[in-house]
Amino acid sequence: MATLIDLAETPVRELNQALHTTDATSWRILNPRGAHAVACGVREDHTVVVEGHVGYYCAGMNQRADVTIHGNAGTGVAENMMSGTVRVRGNASQSAGATAHGGLLVIDGDASARCGISMKGVDIVVGGGIGHMGAFMGQAGRLVVCGDAGDALGDSLYEARIYVRGTVRSLGADCVQKDMRDEHLTELAGLLKAAERDEDPADFRRYGSARRLYHFKTDNSSAY
Repeated sequence: MATLIDLAETPVRELNQALHTTDATSWRILNPRGAHAVACGVREDHTVVVEGHVGYYCAGMNQRADVTIHGNAGTGVAENMMSGTVRVRGNASQSAGATAHGGLLVIDGDASARCGISMKGVDIVVGGGIGHMGAFMGQAGRLVVCGDAGDALGDSLYEARIYVRGTVRSLGADCVQKDMRDEHLTELAGLLKAAERDEDPADFRRYGSARRLYHFKTDNSSAY
């Protein structure tokens, strides 16, 4: 049976402390009402269900926990996540999954600007579209967008891989469309399955770094 925490009665600080120090492994959080930093830094194999909308940095620094948000999430959901799974059943604001090193972030709705900024190994699957500068400075990991992507997708990308099913408004500096080979279709199918999506991998296009900005060259100065 899940441990019930009502944020209308319990401060977020007490909730997070309990998640770090209590032996209970299943949690249900009521009345978040846009509170910030809900379920941050969880280090154990907890299952955390948040019933409602959250503010900034929900499930930030997550390790091992399975966090589900039945609502929308503010800026920086799953920021700096290391492992585990974070699911947003609604929409996410800007910088979702920022700097995250691992784990899986699933956003059923849309994500705003800079989704996956400086991602360092996380897998992000967005059921809707994303705003501008998705995967900006993305270093490692995979970003899957089942809808459309805004301007400057993959700007200053390193080795993160991007898959988009819809239209891309524009590509950022050093980001190019690449071939979808069999290994990419297999990889994408696994990510979609993990995110509980049923889209056909063959409907997606792949984008990655052209690797022109790794070292400064005067021939490429206009791209910086």
